[in-house]
Amino acid sequence: MNFPLPPDCPYYLISRATLAITSHLKKGFAKKNISTIKPAYLGVLLSLWDEDGLKANELGKRSGLEPSTMTGLLDRMEKDQLVKREPDPHDRRANRICLTKAGVEAEASALKVLSNTLEKVLYSISKKDIETTKNVLRTILLNCSKEDVK
Repeated sequence: MNFPLPPDCPYYLISRATLAITSHLKKGFAKKNISTIKPAYLGVLLSLWDEDGLKANELGKRSGLEPSTMTGLLDRMEKDQLVKREPDPHDRRANRICLTKAGVEAEASALKVLSNTLEKVLYSISKKDIETTKNVLRTILLNCSKEDVK
């Protein structure tokens, strides 16, 4: 089977774009003095900024993360004092994930960095192309979530 060279390989392009955007986000967070925010935390933080106190399993679903990934990520976010686990008063087997004061206070700055980064990296790309790209990426994620990826 012949594989395309890196400039024509979708996997390579997606990976490189992800790494480049992640680098911009890290630099932006450092400049805003919120280096405890990591790009990997954004799915969780965006979900909690929308609705704080979600059960861990619901937070994982909204963030698109597997339970095993969520556990480690939440451990790191607790260490960085952005979230805390609290027992669910209605289900003693479950925890609710709540933002700490630092997690709440980081929202405006982090969203500004995210907005500025996306504005920069998506500059000159039409809204139509951005929507098409999002739809293609959603389809890729859906295809990857199927048991039998062909």
